[in-house]
Amino acid sequence: MQHYRRSIIPGASYFFTVATQDRQEILTQAEVYNALETSMRTVGEIYPFKIDAFVILPDHLHCLWTLPEGDHDYANRWSIIKRKVSQAIEMLASPKIARAKETGREHYLWQRRMFEHQVRDDDDFEMLADYIHRNPLKHGYVNAVAEWPYSSFHRYVKEGAYALGWCGCAEPDGMAFGEI
Repeated sequence: MQHYRRSIIPGASYFFTVATQDRQEILTQAEVYNALETSMRTVGEIYPFKIDAFVILPDHLHCLWTLPEGDHDYANRWSIIKRKVSQAIEMLASPKIARAKETGREHYLWQRRMFEHQVRDDDDFEMLADYIHRNPLKHGYVNAVAEWPYSSFHRYVKEGAYALGWCGCAEPDGMAFGEI
């Protein structure tokens, strides 16, 4: 079994990129999106964490989490979330996912690995939140960030952190956190 080196600072904030297996474009399908939302809420009740920012795209998601003081176990949270979503949508599985499951792969919906980055400071946090919210624009799903419904951008607007018309442009060159 491989052991991956991960940041394990209790109470820290982390940026994550989690992708579907073979980049299948299913995360914004209503049933899958609802299963993801329910799974995150359920896991958050058992193992608390704060979702500071998120965006869900058809084949991957990005989010910023802050863990409680004294807690560093984001890996277990993600493991449970992924499993719960996979179980919830098993009946909706695409042919690719179904074939992967038949071959004995335990994670037929999700890529095994995820990208994780510990947030260093307030500037890093702000830059990552901006990156998250710009992501649908970067991938060409919308012409303006406000058009994408699967994002914490709208919460940021309500809280006054962004103006509704914020960012009608792609992110600066060189920013591709965890994306292939």
